[in-house]
Amino acid sequence: MEVLGHQCQRGSAVIRCVVQTGRRIGCFECCIKCLGGVPYASLVATILCFSGVALFCGCGHVALTGTVSILEQHFSTTASDHALLSEVIQLMQYVIYGIASFFFLYGIILLAEGFYTTSAVKELHGEFKTTACGRCISGMFVFLTYVLGVAWLGVFGFSAVPVFMFYNIWSTCEVIKSLQINMTVPGDQICVDIRQYGIIPWNAVPGKACGPILENICNTNEFYMSYHLFIVACAGAGATVIALLIYMMATTYNYAVLKFKSREDCCTKF
Repeated sequence: MEVLGHQCQRGSAVIRCVVQTGRRIGCFECCIKCLGGVPYASLVATILCFSGVALFCGCGHVALTGTVSILEQHFSTTASDHALLSEVIQLMQYVIYGIASFFFLYGIILLAEGFYTTSAVKELHGEFKTTACGRCISGMFVFLTYVLGVAWLGVFGFSAVPVFMFYNIWSTCEVIKSLQINMTVPGDQICVDIRQYGIIPWNAVPGKACGPILENICNTNEFYMSYHLFIVACAGAGATVIALLIYMMATTYNYAVLKFKSREDCCTKF
């Protein structure tokens, strides 16, 4: 007997799925059928996307604040020298708020679209039904997710820059410590010049830190916290890239199947 559709009715003790043809199926079979409509790839991508964006935005916001504090206290004592950098960092912090809000909504929309297309592809609600508008929306999500994936690749690369900078400073401090233990070369000759990274102008004073001063900077809470938060933010950006890649594969597959099954000469069932 062909099953055309079903609905769930709650009784006093058990839940039974009543099929429109009159045949009853058990609760376990009904649950298995309903679980078949869950877009697991989109669900995993949504969780990964939310986690990655939260790590990137939260840790990045705090790390940028710590970076400004380090620059003001140790590398650029004149406010006018780092005024532009402070404005850029403040703008980036506002952008972070927008990114978090956008991806929260976009992840929910993609998850809902995944439920729709998965149900349509697997024909869970009776005969196969799809419209040109639905296929157009699915195609739009494929294109938009691809664009966002490429953009987040750039964000991931950009977030690795402060990690590289802080790692160079930290490794220089470790060299100074080893030289002090071995007593080979005076640590005062080893310096880190922040001006070479282009974040502050060349006329900034002092612009660089050497020897014990640099070692003290590495031992501050601002440096330690900012360094590790930038690492976590970079990892969050990488997780977001992976999530968007999963989204892109899932939406592309669903769109391709919907497009194929909408053809009148389609005779193959996936």
